[in-house]
Amino acid sequence: MTTLRLFKRTFLLNAASALALAALSHGAWAQAVQVQNPWARATVQAQKSAGVFMTLASPADARLVGASSPVAAFGEVHEMRMENDVMKMHALKGGLELPAGKTVELKPGSYHVMLMDLKTSLVKDTTIPLTLVFVDAKGVESKTELTVPVKAMAHMGAMAPMK
Repeated sequence: MTTLRLFKRTFLLNAASALALAALSHGAWAQAVQVQNPWARATVQAQKSAGVFMTLASPADARLVGASSPVAAFGEVHEMRMENDVMKMHALKGGLELPAGKTVELKPGSYHVMLMDLKTSLVKDTTIPLTLVFVDAKGVESKTELTVPVKAMAHMGAMAPMK
């Protein structure tokens, strides 16, 4: 094989590899779940759990299956609801469904991320790191790293943070 043919073959293989990588990275980027307006509820001294809230939108079917933060031993995706005048909360086995093109709101009194066994208090006007774990319809896992502001609630039972 001549040097020119070897050069052409190497060039074509490298170009094809670069195009394939670009297509794959664009596909991963295009399918990312959008996270809007995240915030964590401030805690009092010795409180062992805290809720984190946000709005999620996915261009393709996906699930929020987990969360973690260095401020807590572990995080779970929870649902809170009223049942026969009793408020019930539980971890969502299998995660929270994120239907393609739909907005899913995580808010007080509903779906939320619960940080458990807090290692420190969450102080108003600070931030915490948070990692969200998603799984797409094909079972591929992805993670999103966030810096989440800590906000106080207006009063007990309020559905929005104080500004």
